[in-house]
Amino acid sequence: MPISEIPLFSMLRTRMQWHQERQKVLAENVANADTPNFRTRDLKPLDFGSQVHAAGQVRVASTNPAHITGAAANGAFATDRNNKYDVKPAGNAVNLEDEMMKVASNQMDYQAAISLYSRSMGLFRTALGKR
Repeated sequence: MPISEIPLFSMLRTRMQWHQERQKVLAENVANADTPNFRTRDLKPLDFGSQVHAAGQVRVASTNPAHITGAAANGAFATDRNNKYDVKPAGNAVNLEDEMMKVASNQMDYQAAISLYSRSMGLFRTALGKR
């Protein structure tokens, strides 16, 4: 089994992809801070519980190349319209302070996932005697 198919690495890659997509959405919010009638968006939180549950299940073999695969493509994460902030007279609902806090939090979570991924790879290298 390739290392890329180990459930831990698969979940961490999914988590990092989610944080990348969220960074794009948050950057759009900040970039459109002065756009009239713009409403902020955010990604729905990633459910790690379902990923852990799915990692323990048997995968279905593809018997026909026309079958749909289960891999997530770019932009596959659902977005949430967030309308809880005050709306400016121009119709814009972007609060820059909150968006920048989300960006910083997202960056810290992404760095934590990268750190865990690289440390796990280091453990595999050590186990294989490649250090």
